[in-house]
Amino acid sequence: MIKKVFQKKDRLLIRSEFERIKSSGMKAQDRHLFAVFTPSETGRTRIGITVTKRVGNSVIRNRIRRFVREFYRLNRQLVKGAWDINFIARHSAAEAAHEDINACLMRICRKISDSYAD
Repeated sequence: MIKKVFQKKDRLLIRSEFERIKSSGMKAQDRHLFAVFTPSETGRTRIGITVTKRVGNSVIRNRIRRFVREFYRLNRQLVKGAWDINFIARHSAAEAAHEDINACLMRICRKISDSYAD
C-alpha cells in the first residue's frame, strides 16, 4: 500500500529552485492554474505552490494551497517520472470550487506526464 503523506522532501522550498524552474521549465496551463515544470535533480517529484496577493486575501490563498497539496497527496501517482513542479494560481482560482481546481490539476498532471519520455 502506498503511503499518502506529503512530506517536507516532497516540497520545493528554496528560492533558487523556483528560479531554476522558472528559467528552464516547460509550461502546462488550464483555466484556474498553470504549472511550470522541469526534470527533477533529486530523482523524486517535488511541488511548489505560488499564490500571489492578487489572487485574494490570506484565507483564499491558503485554501488554494490546501487544495493543491491535498490533490497531490492523493494523486501523486498521476505524475510519471521525476519532476520539479511549481503550481501557480490564476485570479479565477479564488472563486473556483474544489472540484474545479481538482479537475484543472488532473488535466495539468496528464500534460506533465505526457511530457515524460522514458
